[in-house]
Amino acid sequence: MKKVLLLTTGGTIAARESGNGLAPDINSEDIIALLPELKHSFQIDTKDILNLDSSNIQPEEWQYIAQVVAEQLPFYDGVIITHGTDTMAYTASALSFMLQNLKKPVVLTGAQIPIEQMFTDAKRNLQTAFAAVDLGIPKVMIAFFDKIINGCRAVKVRTLGFNAFESISASYIGEVYADGVHWNENYFINQKKKGEFSLKDQLCTDVFLLKLIPGTNPEIFDMLLHMKYRGIVIEAFGAGGTHFERRNLLPKLKRLVDHGITVVARSQCLYEKSDFSLYEVGQKLLDCGVIPGRDMTTEAIVTKLMWALGQTEDKDEIRKIFDTNYVDEVTF
Repeated sequence: MKKVLLLTTGGTIAARESGNGLAPDINSEDIIALLPELKHSFQIDTKDILNLDSSNIQPEEWQYIAQVVAEQLPFYDGVIITHGTDTMAYTASALSFMLQNLKKPVVLTGAQIPIEQMFTDAKRNLQTAFAAVDLGIPKVMIAFFDKIINGCRAVKVRTLGFNAFESISASYIGEVYADGVHWNENYFINQKKKGEFSLKDQLCTDVFLLKLIPGTNPEIFDMLLHMKYRGIVIEAFGAGGTHFERRNLLPKLKRLVDHGITVVARSQCLYEKSDFSLYEVGQKLLDCGVIPGRDMTTEAIVTKLMWALGQTEDKDEIRKIFDTNYVDEVTF
């Protein structure tokens, strides 16, 4: 019987009605008491570590969650974290980089409807999370709507639908069907980890995300330089482009890079890779020293950049980090 630790951080799954709308209020023991069937298959301990709507979970909370997981994981076969859905993909991506060379599964889950309410999806999502721990893949994962997703490939794409998350440009790790859980065997093949597990939780929060629109004012980059950001993520157009007619963004971007600011760009399109070599508008970005994000999600790029800047100030080392595939966050 596998031993599992359930950590709760708040979110809709643990919410009750308050005078100002839904707010986290249900503790971990109450949550697990609503799923008595799990106790027949798992030895479960619980711990409340946060009680926040996930909109209030920020890099400092990521670090705290990672520290708790690193401290407790040696005593368990896996850890499950209940979390609000709104920023779950960011937390999963951040943990993927901070928990280096994982040897055991860490699974995030939550719900679109609180666990005590009719039609809740919380119980099924928790059951799927426990199934992911039972599998034993040493990854940070998200379990939601009968799907198990690589944590750094997940994106929240729906606000109300139970299928809130999609796996972007990557297959699911597993899916629940009427005849059981179907696993993607490729994830087993690729999990030969090198090196010992280590917690690398240093992060730099001076990272800004900018989604370009036609007509973006180049002076926005002067403001970001003035505000002393160390990293900027740009969501560019199509396969990877930015305008340089009339409102020429390129000189300002080049100035950022020359000042030691790391700039990473990806497509605004959710699926498939960005390829800045296809068009002149993309090649000019590469000429400025911008790092291509390839097919990484925005959440993965933002958290990887925060993590990279937390490890080093050397721009060549940061580029090398983005040229490294740590947890299947990118397809080369």
